[in-house]
Order: sequence, then C-alpha cells, then structure tokens
Amino acid sequence: MPHADIYAELKRDHDKQRDMLKELAELRGDGAKRRKLFEAFRLEVQSHAAAEEESLYATMLGNPDLRDDARHSVAEHKEVDDLIGELFDLDFGSDEWEAKFFHMRHRYEHHIDEEEEEMFPAAEDKLDDATEDRLAATYEERKPAELEIARDHPPGGDERE
Repeated sequence: MPHADIYAELKRDHDKQRDMLKELAELRGDGAKRRKLFEAFRLEVQSHAAAEEESLYATMLGNPDLRDDARHSVAEHKEVDDLIGELFDLDFGSDEWEAKFFHMRHRYEHHIDEEEEEMFPAAEDKLDDATEDRLAATYEERKPAELEIARDHPPGGDERE
C-alpha cells in the first residue's frame, strides 16, 4: 500500500482554502454570492480544522517535542473560527465586512503558512511512517464526519468544546 501523506493531504486542503479566500477577496458588492461562497469556506475550514485536531494535533500533543506547536495551532484555529463567526454578524456587502475579512484572511493564511513551513516539517521529523499513515487515515475518516457536524454548529461558538 502506498504511504499515505498526511502533510500533502492537509496542504491540498490549504491550497483549496487559499483559492476560496482569493475568490472571496475579488467579489465586490454582491452580498448574496459572497455569503454563499463564505459559507462554503466556513464549512471547509471548520471540518478541516476539527479533523486536523483529531488526527495530527492529538498525536502532537502527546509528544513533548511537538506539544507547543500543536497548542499554538489549536489556539489559532479558535481565533479564526471566532473571526469567521463575527463576519456572519456583519452585512456581507459592507466596508466593515471587507475590513474584517481581510484581517481574518491574513490571520488564516499566516496560520497555514506556519503549519506548512514549520509545524509539518517538525512533525515529519519526529513521527514515524506508520504513525503518519494512521493520521492520514484518521483525517480522511474524520473530515466528512466533521463537515456534517459543522453544518449544525455555527462558527465562533463553543458547542464543540
């Protein structure tokens, strides 16, 4: 069986999310279209983050050399989730929405860049292939389930904690 690459799978999701953010940034004035795409982005990010936490981060938290990176990333997930929740409370066609969106986009892109450039290489250095294969399988299993959960749980809430 080919080696499952948890890091490549997470990066594929990040690339999809970057594309969605770029498309959202280019939309002007169309609140309904922006709202629909932003909801798709929200579901993608919430399901990705939860599945990532249940696979890679859960394992990293158990490793003293990786624990701080995992805690930092979990905190950033919460920060972005809160920002996404705040965006849903604003008029999607407003200048205020755009300003908050660009702040959230900056924070999220910083987060995923940091994961790819620092956290994933550190984890790859410390975790063996069998563990990484297990994490990839867990992620693949959890992401669709987390998508269903995300549909019923708005962002910025603490219902999952």
